[in-house]
Amino acid sequence: MSSTTVHTQSHLDWLEAEAIYIMREVAAECARPALLFSGGKDSLVMLRIAEKAFRPGKFPFPLLHIDTEHNFDEVIQFRDQRAAELGEQLIVRSVEDSIKRGTVKLRAETDSRNAAQSVTLLEAIEEFQFDALMGGARRDEEKARAKERIFSFRDSFGQWDPKAQRPELWDLYNTKVHPGEHMRVFPISNWTELDVWQYIERENLGLPSIYYAHERDVIRRNGLLVPLTHLTPPREGETVEKAVVRFRTVGDITCTCPVASTADSPAAIIAETAITDITERGATRMDDQTSEASMERRKKEGYF
Repeated sequence: MSSTTVHTQSHLDWLEAEAIYIMREVAAECARPALLFSGGKDSLVMLRIAEKAFRPGKFPFPLLHIDTEHNFDEVIQFRDQRAAELGEQLIVRSVEDSIKRGTVKLRAETDSRNAAQSVTLLEAIEEFQFDALMGGARRDEEKARAKERIFSFRDSFGQWDPKAQRPELWDLYNTKVHPGEHMRVFPISNWTELDVWQYIERENLGLPSIYYAHERDVIRRNGLLVPLTHLTPPREGETVEKAVVRFRTVGDITCTCPVASTADSPAAIIAETAITDITERGATRMDDQTSEASMERRKKEGYF
């Protein structure tokens, strides 16, 4: 009597298969797509999905990073390293260049450049005539992102209207856009922070070192641990202290904070993430503390 081996797929297998399907759909249906790639953990997961979707061939799209030039050095170095290792085209457009052109105006050098990325992104879309941009945003990150479709339509001004999105019944996606319009596509929209870390562990993905526990000079401010940098100096009356921390998310130095943690491996971070009840943006982004509607307002103006 013969026996049959039954292979049971894990939830990561299902999430990965969905993301691969979405990326291939973009490649098949869109004329000039690009993959947003910053060197952060979610974009590195997206990069692995792209490898599984298209290797051994070249990616049918370039990598694109909108650089605030206020990023952590470790992340930028890792971004360049991975793009070079894969031999894929990396296009970088800088908020600093938009400032020089006069299309972005900030009050001070130390202001957050996160929101200003919208302008530079829309300029890059116009420059290269991109009709689809794939990003690593997830629905569990923030309330406004929970309103997103997987294929998120943007009008000819690059703006997002949550009430004017297309239905996605039975995983069928309407990718048709008119000249000047485009789609933002989120292949890992249905993943959680925990899923991302479980996938990082399973795939043995390399990450910038600041995602793991390390000692750093910080300032306690408004319930957050602000990293001491030339862009985030101590204010009058504040004390600089050393703490063992890690970053749950990375971005503009002026608004990205670490959390106290001794987790120095994916397994340790998975255990820590499984019991937390605070979202990664809620715990680490100063610019999201000012208003519940801040992300939704920025997204309507063209943000990721």
